[in-house]
Amino acid sequence: MIKFIIHVLKRFAWFKRLNAKVTYELLAKKIPATDWHFMNYGYVPNPSEAPLDLPNDSTIQRYPLQMYHYLGAKVPMEGKAVLEVGSGRGGGAKHLASHFKPASYVGLDLAQSAVDLANSMHQLPNLKFIQGSAEAIPLPDSSVDIVVNVESCHAYGSVTKFLSEVKRVLRPGGYFLMVDFRNQANVENMETLQQQLKDSGMRLLEEENISANVIRSIEEEDNTKQERIRKLVPEKWQKLFAEFAGVVGSKFYLTLKDGSRKYYRFVLQKPVM
Repeated sequence: MIKFIIHVLKRFAWFKRLNAKVTYELLAKKIPATDWHFMNYGYVPNPSEAPLDLPNDSTIQRYPLQMYHYLGAKVPMEGKAVLEVGSGRGGGAKHLASHFKPASYVGLDLAQSAVDLANSMHQLPNLKFIQGSAEAIPLPDSSVDIVVNVESCHAYGSVTKFLSEVKRVLRPGGYFLMVDFRNQANVENMETLQQQLKDSGMRLLEEENISANVIRSIEEEDNTKQERIRKLVPEKWQKLFAEFAGVVGSKFYLTLKDGSRKYYRFVLQKPVM
């Protein structure tokens, strides 16, 4: 009954906003582990993408880091002003800010506890984290060159408002880089998102179904992820968190595997005129 009620409530924008805020506030407060920097499902690159040389270090979340890296590599970032909406624990922001050398990188998140955690863990001269809503971005018009959004907008009350805000804060010619998933059984499926992007007033440069890349990531990282859950999460919450984390055998993994859930990568550009 509780699952059914939550399923119904998720149709309402106010509940989606509240659910996202409470969830990510609690995750940052209850699991403030300094070696857990990412919250996406990870990515295995295509053969055409240049390999990323990373240290052989078990503390590095290689696959979630690669999700950010290969998204950020889509456009020139050096010397640019970058905004990430939905920056979470900040690991992706730190990688992009250090590897691609933008002039500035601002990570925006709805959860203040996530912002505080990210600021404490990731300190670079060109990087900072602030609290704010994706549907009312607290930055001036035409103030950033690139907006990054990783596996986040499915939780927003209004994707249309978010995209309007992205277009507003981007400078003419600026880029919007996004990866996210949609369950095809929902009204707001991938086709809905694709139409919202087309209606955003930004020009779609690239779109790619990366479901297979994410499936491989989940499979290749599963042992490490399961061990991290056993280490960081209280035993009574481990089963629930394993579902949230999308381990092999979870609903997220199975629906991605059978095609009833799709995961896409997008590159858009704000028109110059």
